[in-house]
Amino acid sequence: MIAVSPDPAALRPVPRPGVLAIEAYVPGKSGAPGAHPVYKLSSNETPLGPSPAAVAAMRETAGGLAVYPDGNSTALRSAIAAKYGLDPARIVCGAGSDELLSLLAYAFVGPGDEGIYAEHGFLVYRIAILAAGATPVVAPERDLTADVDAILAAVTPRTRIVYIANPNNPTGTYLPFAEVRRLHAGLPGNVLLVLDGAYAEYVRRNDYSAGLDLVLQSENVVMTRTFSKIYGLAALRIGWMVAPPTIADAVNRIRGPFNLSTAGIAAGAAAIHDEAHVAAAAAHNEAWLPRLTEAVAALGLTVTPSACNFILVHFPDAPGRSAAEADAHLTRRGVITRRVAAYGLPNALRVTIGSDPANEAFLAALTDFVRGEAPERGRDV
Repeated sequence: MIAVSPDPAALRPVPRPGVLAIEAYVPGKSGAPGAHPVYKLSSNETPLGPSPAAVAAMRETAGGLAVYPDGNSTALRSAIAAKYGLDPARIVCGAGSDELLSLLAYAFVGPGDEGIYAEHGFLVYRIAILAAGATPVVAPERDLTADVDAILAAVTPRTRIVYIANPNNPTGTYLPFAEVRRLHAGLPGNVLLVLDGAYAEYVRRNDYSAGLDLVLQSENVVMTRTFSKIYGLAALRIGWMVAPPTIADAVNRIRGPFNLSTAGIAAGAAAIHDEAHVAAAAAHNEAWLPRLTEAVAALGLTVTPSACNFILVHFPDAPGRSAAEADAHLTRRGVITRRVAAYGLPNALRVTIGSDPANEAFLAALTDFVRGEAPERGRDV
């Protein structure tokens, strides 16, 4: 009798279709072995750190580590509601805005559906759509900026969600609010428009809005925000969204019951009230963003105009001049930047606006690279 080999798939659990199509998100580098000092400009963290009030609030929770957190994040939702004049019932908090972006896909998208995002949009959108069993659809951009007409042209009867990072990571570009409204007006009512405002606090443009008014006027618009950037609480993973009541209800039904820690709830509630700290972070960025942009451009490199706390620097696709070689050179000098090849930008580096010493170190190292100089590994700058 001939033995028949069993189907290998029957011997172990197999992920459902779409899961193995996901390319795992790879964060920016954190270290530069052998270099000192090291300046991390790869993750768009604020150089001013967290609010002292947030640190104090977090420390006060240390004695309660044995007790589960408030599953409704009541204190944080109340603080957000007070700042923006919102009904707390329309606010949902998450472990960073990343969790909320995924929960929205899990709640409203499934097999046979499609989700749209812009060509160089945040990688989490594609991951969330695939993880929900749906098909990601990429809309071409124009001048590294989301194109409303291209997005609307990509809409089909299967479209259920559209993600827009405004302003966008990693390009730093943004859509004027009139364009966001035009996008919304062109979408069917059963398509959820998600406005990701992770960098909204940094924008200084008269024609920009994070979209809160549109959320409050509509039944199919959500705005997500984060405490990881200007608030300096990335380690605590705190995000929030404001949504129509029906959408907030759906997300609350599938989110984890204790998805925020007690420390995160307390720190976030304190941070959002420390307006002086946020203003200082915004002022630092406002001073350095044009300065860094102009200095890099003066070296003959192209910089995409940014409304965020980072710049996107473009390099020639030539030996000795490429983004990969620039990144390696900067790393040897202790300056960590972000390769963005995974975003379809293999010849660019994203560089966070850092502290004064970090920014100066970046400019010095980049100048040496452009001029063809190669200082010793780990040299102080």
